[in-house]
Amino acid sequence: MSVRLDHGEDALSEVHEINVTPFIDVMLVLLIIFMVAAPLATVDIQVNLPAANAEPRQRPDKPIYLSVKTDLTLALGNDVVARDLLRSTLDAAAKGEKDTLIFLRADKTVPYGELVEVMNLLRTAGYLKIALVGLERVSAP
Repeated sequence: MSVRLDHGEDALSEVHEINVTPFIDVMLVLLIIFMVAAPLATVDIQVNLPAANAEPRQRPDKPIYLSVKTDLTLALGNDVVARDLLRSTLDAAAKGEKDTLIFLRADKTVPYGELVEVMNLLRTAGYLKIALVGLERVSAP
């Protein structure tokens, strides 16, 4: 209970207002504690991912390779294809079958965002079966 001292009277009157100053002080202390503790709660964990040891699948008779070159141009097989003509060119190569597996390969220097953009082009064209092509690493005995 708090009281107000008034120099004009000898009687002390009760004050019916809430003193929020201690509450604000506690909240500021908690804010500082959480600001210091939050970065300590995130931990960078070093993870060594295992190598894939899946058996290579048999390649189709006439695989369709879509390549992203270093200059970000697309090539279907050995022919350069414009991005706006990709759908019609793929339809001709796959004979209109949308469930045809498309082998997508890209140069090491191609940014990840560009590769995802090509995958989006394939998805909008209706080709949802995409295989990413890479080199197999032969482990030394």
